[in-house]
Amino acid sequence: MQVEMPVIEVMGEANPLTEGILYHVLRSAASNNPNQIQTGTKQLHEWEKAKGYYPLLQSVFLDKSLPLEVRYLAIISLKNGIDKYWRKTATNAVDKEDKAIIRARLIESGVNEADHRLALQNALLTAKVVRFEFPNDWPDLFQQLLQVLRAATEPNAYRLHLPRALLILLQIIKELSTGRLAKTRQTLQTVTPDIFNLLGQIYVSKVQSWQRFFREGGDDEGGAIEDIDNSLLSLKLLRRLVVAGYEFPGRDTNVQQFWTLTRNHLGEFLPYVTHEDSPLAASVRKLVEKHLMQLSKFHLAMATQHPSGFVLLPNTLDLVRDYWGLIAKLGEGWGSKSLDGAQIGTDGDADEDAPILERLSLKGLLLIRACVRMVFYPAQSFKYRQPQEKEEQLQAKEMIKSSLLTDDLVREMISALVTRFFVYRPSDLRMWEEEPDEWEKMEEGSEDWEFAIRPCAEKLFLDLAKNFKNLIIEPLLQVFYSVATPENEDILFKDSVYTAIGLAADILLDKLDFDSFIINTLVVEAQKQKPGFNIIRRRIAIVLAQWISIKISKDKKPLVYQIFQHLLDKSDPLNDQVVRVTAGRKFKDVADEWEFMAENFLPYAPVTLDRLMALVQEVELPETKMALLNTISIIVVRLENNITPYADKIISLLPPLWEQSGDEHLMKQAILTLLARLTNAMLADSRGFHASFLPIIQSAIEPGSETQVYLLEDALDLWASILAQTPSAPEPTSPELLNLLPYLIPLYSMDNDTLRKSIEITESYLLLAPATVLADGFRPSLLSGLAELLGNLKPDANGMVTHLMQGIVRGADGFGGEEAMKVLVGDMISSGFLAKVLEGLHGAWTHHQSHGPYRELPSRAVDGVVETDYFTVLARIGLASPSVLLEALSSISGGELEKCLDWLLEEWFGHIENIGDGPNRKLMVLVLTRFLERGEPWILGRLQMLMGAWTDVLGELLDGMDDHSADFLYWPPEPTPHPTEPEAPEEIRKRELIYSDPIHRINLVSFVRERLGQAVQAGGGEQQFQEEWLSRVDKDVLKGFMDLGIM
Repeated sequence: MQVEMPVIEVMGEANPLTEGILYHVLRSAASNNPNQIQTGTKQLHEWEKAKGYYPLLQSVFLDKSLPLEVRYLAIISLKNGIDKYWRKTATNAVDKEDKAIIRARLIESGVNEADHRLALQNALLTAKVVRFEFPNDWPDLFQQLLQVLRAATEPNAYRLHLPRALLILLQIIKELSTGRLAKTRQTLQTVTPDIFNLLGQIYVSKVQSWQRFFREGGDDEGGAIEDIDNSLLSLKLLRRLVVAGYEFPGRDTNVQQFWTLTRNHLGEFLPYVTHEDSPLAASVRKLVEKHLMQLSKFHLAMATQHPSGFVLLPNTLDLVRDYWGLIAKLGEGWGSKSLDGAQIGTDGDADEDAPILERLSLKGLLLIRACVRMVFYPAQSFKYRQPQEKEEQLQAKEMIKSSLLTDDLVREMISALVTRFFVYRPSDLRMWEEEPDEWEKMEEGSEDWEFAIRPCAEKLFLDLAKNFKNLIIEPLLQVFYSVATPENEDILFKDSVYTAIGLAADILLDKLDFDSFIINTLVVEAQKQKPGFNIIRRRIAIVLAQWISIKISKDKKPLVYQIFQHLLDKSDPLNDQVVRVTAGRKFKDVADEWEFMAENFLPYAPVTLDRLMALVQEVELPETKMALLNTISIIVVRLENNITPYADKIISLLPPLWEQSGDEHLMKQAILTLLARLTNAMLADSRGFHASFLPIIQSAIEPGSETQVYLLEDALDLWASILAQTPSAPEPTSPELLNLLPYLIPLYSMDNDTLRKSIEITESYLLLAPATVLADGFRPSLLSGLAELLGNLKPDANGMVTHLMQGIVRGADGFGGEEAMKVLVGDMISSGFLAKVLEGLHGAWTHHQSHGPYRELPSRAVDGVVETDYFTVLARIGLASPSVLLEALSSISGGELEKCLDWLLEEWFGHIENIGDGPNRKLMVLVLTRFLERGEPWILGRLQMLMGAWTDVLGELLDGMDDHSADFLYWPPEPTPHPTEPEAPEEIRKRELIYSDPIHRINLVSFVRERLGQAVQAGGGEQQFQEEWLSRVDKDVLKGFMDLGIM
């Protein structure tokens, strides 16, 4: 392997899998030649499933004579293979013998690897194997590791072994601590004490060693740095091990001792990195800072994941106070003292990392917030808790309440948060000036509050304000009244107080006259032309948005709209981009509040919309553009039909944005959402724009479209909106809109949400242009698509398919009567739709014939609501034309109609009592009653069943009615009311569809009377009908029917 060999190109599967050939293939794949990379990668992919491939990869990695890039590619390929093929259930899983070979070499190879990159990849690989193998197939894993660690701490041990063994163990603990299976956690907990004791010894000895070097000096500087590296690795391990490896860490004596040590070390390590005259090199200081951050992460993780254990550990409350001391120290120099003199480097912004005091203080704020939430928002759990655990939780909560969150400390914290940490720093003000769009986006990022001091301080303030109202309200209002006057020009402090007033809006709503504050202060301050008042203007927009839904009276809201209109005015020099973008963003909350009234906003709409649209074009960041578009979108929704005069301008804004967005699909989604909302708001007035929207829809719904995966959902919403707002005949429907119809069928085979929306769109087409949907060019493919879906969906989706089919049947009946019904039902037979319906119903009948606890539902059988849905399809056909239904049943049953009717009618009559809604029960009775028109023995012989159904359904439909001459679902023809508000054309079509439904058009009482009377006459008169058919009806059933008073 050490001989230099020429790089060869390998092709196909003809190459035998040997270590030598594998080396050359890896070398090809790791080269700079694109052809060799492609060829080598292809060959590696083909070998992935071959026996012996993965142990050979490991052998290449272990051969230290090979080039680094080849060994690196070997370990990466092996690691990727673990993800794909190590699981026993995986297709082409790694062979058991191969696994054993790999497993046996993992730890030794990692411990002896000199290159850190390769060692890290090997450690990650080992952790993945452990996730699958421990404890069942690798029970002695931790014994092996502990043995290696103990040997590595011996005086004469090879120096590399300890950091490498710690690195492997760290990755293993990381992997196991994320395991969700109880067995994984329990197994980790059994080995934790032994690992913890050894790691604790290593950590303490290494810290003592490098601290001694710091105090006394010496020759072995490299050894001291190694000790710092090793103590850092040990600390990373210990913090994860305590959090994940103990169910109740607070009860363990060793953990208690370590906890005390971490507090001591926090105090000892800090001076090394905070003293200005520290003699440590920058690289060493960074390592010490990393120790401090690990300690703070450990303290925070304990507070969030083991809250009661955290509180009950020794001196925890003193530890939290220590953190507050650090925060208070940071606060002394935090905010800007004035608007001048912001120099680079004055507050840590010149460095890539924030100063260590700031990073520790951030963890401290999170820690204090965790303590507040333990008391007032404890985590809920379904897990059974032992009495001891419950007692510990109560004790911990009481300790925090009484000993930590004292009145004095809460007041001190509130004061510091408002007066120090809400104040902008010089770096904030500088970035506001230099990168306004980036700064504004960063300030708006509410999800990142855990990573920055000010937003974290705001969250803590809010928690304290809500739960210590009696301590906070009066002092806060006193400070507020002292600054909330136009004469007060302490801008930075005023901004911080206004921040607090905005955050505490729902706490102060009964204590603060906010209307007066708007009139007397905000209106004046929003117009002040003095340097720095842009900061106050931005805050005004935020505070108004926070209070608008809390307590601003209806008559003051026009004033709020006026202020926002002013803040969006670019011609005012103090309305810089940050002010205007913030106003644009926050107006979304103003427009979206519950009591927003369009007529109050209409006088300000033209100017506000113009300025918002200009701002969209002005800003550069896509996220900011989308946020402003979202504000416009909300205004569109709230103004409804009043938006029509501004539609041209809004729509003209969008094509350039669409082009500029390139592959930024979120922007395109925002544009499609805005177009859909605009279409719905304008109702039929939007028709002039539809043609320009249709190509966008087509590009997203075409099979194989690149944008389909990103834009399909929003394109379907827009498509549905256009259909809903397209006027009905006699106005012609555009051919471009009708030409999109065939694209629906492929969408039926996609996910449930797409199917649901596609069926809704098909129903919209059916209402708008039934002739097109039922035309020969589309109807057969539609029915075939629906037939494929039937029986393969969940009940609710299945119901959508049958509901659409009911609409198709009604459309055909209304469009062409019985002749159209014959053609449609013929297609329903040829597509297999009707056969599937009957197969499901026959399965249900078969199931109901069997009895006993072990009876099984036949494979295609339907039940419950699905059976009702199937019967509704037959009922709609039969109600339109009984003869067409009977011919279809005869065709499907091979001419044995009566045999088919025997089981079908038995199941149909039996199922009526299981139908829960009145309209469907009435539908079933209507069609079964229509069968009497045939006057044939197969229906007359079931007169008892019919009478039972009439009695049952009519009894329900007449219940509670004084007039028994008509059922309550019958709606007599009335003059069509003229709508007082503009309506979507589809709403009119849907209303007409409901009013024309036979369920509401036919009075079941008179329908039964007439059909039964006709059957009596056709049967030879009352006497003969009585003797031949009525005599077969049970007397009680007959009496129940006669009591209805129909006959």
